[in-house]
Formats: sequence, structure tokens, C-alpha cells
Amino acid sequence: MSKITRRDFLKIVNKVLAATGLAAIFGPIVAYFYPPKLEEVPAEPVLVATEAELPVGKAQTVSFGRYPALVIHTPEGLRAYSAVCTHFACICKWDEAKNQIVCPCHDGFFRPKDGSVISGPPPAGLKVLQTEIKDGNIYVSAGGEA
Repeated sequence: MSKITRRDFLKIVNKVLAATGLAAIFGPIVAYFYPPKLEEVPAEPVLVATEAELPVGKAQTVSFGRYPALVIHTPEGLRAYSAVCTHFACICKWDEAKNQIVCPCHDGFFRPKDGSVISGPPPAGLKVLQTEIKDGNIYVSAGGEA
């Protein structure tokens, strides 16, 4: 076994560091061109929570394909909407104190009853999704559009 000189050792370290640096730069670039496959809307209903976990007045945001869904338990029943604001695609949140769906980016407000615009810059209401309860579990789906 031959001994490695200091110069050879430094050359090896230099090449390893160069390869690591190139991988750190080009890895994300390559990954950008091959994004993970995300369905626009899931084909199957998505589990939100159990009925006990979502009492009246509360809401739950769940991953729903490419974009999240917002499920609200109103006194009239369960309501589900795409959580993406129709103004600039910010993610809307449930404001329990105001009893409204709020877009935090530009102060857009939506009605929990039907997802329509109360005030602010959103040009249209939120996309309505379907809810169903099976065996005590709440599910959200796209309805007939999936």
C-alpha cells in the first residue's frame, strides 16, 4: 500500500468539495424541472377529522391535492371551500372571533355560509367543495368535478 502525499490528499479533498458544491447548486435546478406529481384535486375523499374533533364554530385546514381545503362547522352544518383566495392565491384562514373566512394578504373577507365575498379585493367567492360524514369521520371531496 502506497502512502498518500499531502498534495494528493488535498487534491482529493478539493475534488470532493467541488462535487458537493456542484450537487448543491445543480440538484435543486434539476428537481425544479421534475416536480412531484400533485393532483389538482384528489380523486378520493380526504379525511378532515372526526365529528368530535370539529365542533360548531371551529374549522380545519387540510391538504387537498395541490391546494388546501378549509372545512368549517357552522350552525347550519359543515361547509368546505378551497382555501385559496381568488385575488392573489393566498391561503385563507378561519377567524372564529369574526365568524368569517379571512384572506390575510389583502384583507379579503368571505361568508362561511356560501363562500361569497363580503369585502376586499377578491373578485369572486371561494370554490365550494363537498363534505360527507361516514362512520363519524368528516371527509371533503370535489364532488362531481373530480
